[in-house]
Amino acid sequence: MTTRGARTAAVAALSLVLAACARPGTAGDGGGSSYEPDDLVLQMAWTGGFGTPQLLAARLPIVSVYGDGRVVTEGPVVAVFPGPALPNLQLQRIGPDAVQDLVDRALDAGVGDTADLGMPPVADLPSTRFTVDTGLEVVRREVYALSVVDELAGLTEEQVAARAELRSFADELTALSADGTEPYRPAAVAAVVTPYTPPDASEPAQPEVPWPGPALPGEPLDSALGTSCLVATGDDAAAVLEAARSATSLTPWVGPDGARWSVTLRPLLPSETGCPDLRNG
Repeated sequence: MTTRGARTAAVAALSLVLAACARPGTAGDGGGSSYEPDDLVLQMAWTGGFGTPQLLAARLPIVSVYGDGRVVTEGPVVAVFPGPALPNLQLQRIGPDAVQDLVDRALDAGVGDTADLGMPPVADLPSTRFTVDTGLEVVRREVYALSVVDELAGLTEEQVAARAELRSFADELTALSADGTEPYRPAAVAAVVTPYTPPDASEPAQPEVPWPGPALPGEPLDSALGTSCLVATGDDAAAVLEAARSATSLTPWVGPDGARWSVTLRPLLPSETGCPDLRNG
């Protein structure tokens, strides 16, 4: 049997197991979706690569699909410098069948496989991490420099073919970002904080904005990199989101004591609860 044929057979077998072992009141017994509303069913995210500690810690997943059919993606970014303080997160909704189709497609593309995918001879690029909740287990597949198609020296034909299948699936997921139907409204916002450094002469000066959330700088996120983190919820989150409307990525945020801080805002997703979730990027 070919590698693709074996994978298809494995996916079909897993689908039968999922149907037999579905959670009570779920798709396996005619009760609807097999996932809870806030279950992270499928996610594609970048990890590693080149960037500042703040940007790497606050980096958002490319696509996140939840059990109730919510799909959260980052929409188009305004081409201005400095950019807005808040990312343009978009929300769309798909049906339970579409959620399951994405899971099946992920498995068919090789997300559940474990064979080595090789290492293209390029530096400082991120890896693409796929996370899929099959209903029985959570599987992850991480691929370095998945976007690279020309510099694949030293990779076997099998590795190149496997990467191509995952890249095709990644393109499908990326296309979902064009279908956002409404802004995503977070219940909580994380802030990745470092001491403020005045811009050099090539960067425009930015007006100060009073910080309306919990006390800066928060708790250490990565002491070696000098980053801290805090999370604003409830009224604090609403105040931070409102203040961010008049801020940019280079805004000096000022605490009650007059100290100035550089703050990168990161809306939390439905499956995230706090700063530890940011360490996974």
